[in-house]
Amino acid sequence: MIDHERDLASLHEATERLLTDAASWDNASVAEPSRLPGWTRGHVLAHLARNADALVNVFEGRPMYASAETRDADIERDASRPLDVQLTDVRATAERFAAATAAPGDWSRTVELRNGVTDSASRVPFRRWVEVALHHVDLGCGYDLEDLPEEFVAREIDFLAERFAGHPAVPSTGLRADDGRTWTTGGAEGGPVAVSGPAPELLGWLAGRRDGSALKTEGGPLPQLPPL
Repeated sequence: MIDHERDLASLHEATERLLTDAASWDNASVAEPSRLPGWTRGHVLAHLARNADALVNVFEGRPMYASAETRDADIERDASRPLDVQLTDVRATAERFAAATAAPGDWSRTVELRNGVTDSASRVPFRRWVEVALHHVDLGCGYDLEDLPEEFVAREIDFLAERFAGHPAVPSTGLRADDGRTWTTGGAEGGPVAVSGPAPELLGWLAGRRDGSALKTEGGPLPQLPPL
């Protein structure tokens, strides 16, 4: 059962953690490379701000983005802004998202996201939490996958395992965290492949943040996952 109110509270905490870390930087730090190829930290912060506005659009019944080209252009436009402008924008857009989700509405309704993806409105706060938490890691500022809340790690593995379930490029794959939690994903010909290791390493591999070299495999090589 999805608890969107709890997810909104967790999202607020994650946003505050990110803003607190970024507030210790200077303008030169914003221009430094992030962990995402081709993006500076400024690109990551700009994306987070524009994503919050896009999710407000979703809640208010508008298209998430006008177009893929507009989305990319807006991020590029905003990436080089000074630190204080970036942080003010991230906070202001987070507050707009909070206001949009505080308005009365049917949380069981289906909403349309980017690229025709649909989901329950109740899961959008978790989707936004994912954006903030993983991009905090992407900033490369000392906050890593091992610092993410355990609940978040397990739920995002659930989400990504579901996303790759039945994918024609991913063989049948069983996932096992060192603490005993298990998941299944894939389903194409080949396998089954068993993949095990620490939960943050599993998440890093599924989310494209780590290469999976710290994971153990049985029954075949580590599957090559399609980009998210």
